[in-house]
Amino acid sequence: MTKISSGLRTLFLVHLVIGLVFGLAYLFIPGITMGWMGVSLKDEFPYRLVGAAILAFSASSWYSYQAAEWERVKIVVLAEIAWTVLAALVGLYGLIFAGQPTPLWISVIIMAGFAAAFIYFYNKK
Repeated sequence: MTKISSGLRTLFLVHLVIGLVFGLAYLFIPGITMGWMGVSLKDEFPYRLVGAAILAFSASSWYSYQAAEWERVKIVVLAEIAWTVLAALVGLYGLIFAGQPTPLWISVIIMAGFAAAFIYFYNKK
């Protein structure tokens, strides 16, 4: 069985930490979190749901960080590629066409960075 690289393990760890920060913020204090990004919320529930999803992906990164073989993490890497590419594209659309506030570029850049990194490690394998 093929071992996962130390770079991919590090990516899982970084993803876990950043995911915990954003996931917990969206789950427990979505109004404050989005307020920092210039968005006022009428309904916090969708952001709490996004927070839960981010935490679920963070958990998958934790489990993958602990794994040793590529075969055990391949499906997680594919799911991360789908999630981060779609999130970056939707965020970009919102910024360019839907008048979303400039601070949301932070989320788009983070998601695009993770997408590029996961794609790199997938193709490297």
